[in-house]
Amino acid sequence: MSLIIDIHALQTLPPSLINRDDTGAPKSAVYGGVPRQRVSSQSWKRAIRKDFEETFDPASVGYRTKHVVELVVNKVMELGGEAWTEDRAEDRVAQAFKVVKIKLVEPKVKETDSEEEQRRIFQQTGYLLFLSPRQIENLAQAIVDADGENLKKTDVAKLIDTDHSVDIAMFGRMVADDAAYNVDASVQVAHAIGIHESEPEFDFFTAVDDVVEDHDETGAGMMGTVQMMSSTLYRFATLDVESLAENLGDREAAVTAAVAFVRSFITSLPTGKQNTFAHNTLPELVYVTVREDRSISLVNAFENPVAAGSNEGRRQAGARALAEEEKSIESAYGFVPARAFVVGLGDLTEPFQDIATTTTLPELDGLVREAIAEAGA
Repeated sequence: MSLIIDIHALQTLPPSLINRDDTGAPKSAVYGGVPRQRVSSQSWKRAIRKDFEETFDPASVGYRTKHVVELVVNKVMELGGEAWTEDRAEDRVAQAFKVVKIKLVEPKVKETDSEEEQRRIFQQTGYLLFLSPRQIENLAQAIVDADGENLKKTDVAKLIDTDHSVDIAMFGRMVADDAAYNVDASVQVAHAIGIHESEPEFDFFTAVDDVVEDHDETGAGMMGTVQMMSSTLYRFATLDVESLAENLGDREAAVTAAVAFVRSFITSLPTGKQNTFAHNTLPELVYVTVREDRSISLVNAFENPVAAGSNEGRRQAGARALAEEEKSIESAYGFVPARAFVVGLGDLTEPFQDIATTTTLPELDGLVREAIAEAGA
């Protein structure tokens, strides 16, 4: 049986540059024939992982880095004591990665690095590798226990492919050198997209030179432009509870992680140009469903751009469109969620009164946990 948690949110951003492309412009997309603001799924997944680091057990959050050799070497030296020098530890760690055909490369040394800094630069993977703290510790302990002997491929493979961290289990892992170590993601996050038409604007700025000003001289010390956009975004993510439980090897841990993901999806925020724009908003509406059939995005509620009317603002119109899309799907296709909850500001939850339980964020954790338990019973 499938057990799916879908999370839908409407979140309004003020003028901001929360996520930019390679030219420095706000990311955008054409949908419904009009340009709209877009915030990439990668950007928001990164924000969710950062939120995990602050609110979840740190031991359950992994490292996504090219510097895994350094992490394992440091753990080997910590566990093994004085018998393990950096050079000896690095040699054994390199052997462990090479036996499972994870290629290592020599990092580029900067001319400005001192001799000590150059000596301490460890080999790196050629791409970002996702490992959990437990995997790093288990591999380090195996190296120490082997005491200089080569580790076998089967042993290393098991060490790096069990005890996944929560974020690896959720967002998956791709190992370019060997697909056997890939982890299929149990979470999908859509690109957030504006529910109405919008285009970038330019902010012209100047900076005053304080010393020049003190001499009663006029003029700017520097000037420039930065692009920005403002939109009400539709955000969507879906989590497969059964897949998460399989990746973690523990159903109760999967339930706890699923509840934490729902909260982090709601409260997290990408920080691009945050000091410049202070775009520190929360979603004005969150609609959560627990389904036993399949995941369903409601993005098509906004194929026709939402426009503010004389009697309601864009947020109210967006909430109404979202509820109408859900009702239409339930009526036409019969995909009715096992449980549904809505959290919102002011009267934004009213369109959902007959299809969802109105609640608050502090209460949502317990309700989602209860819904999962009922569905899995």
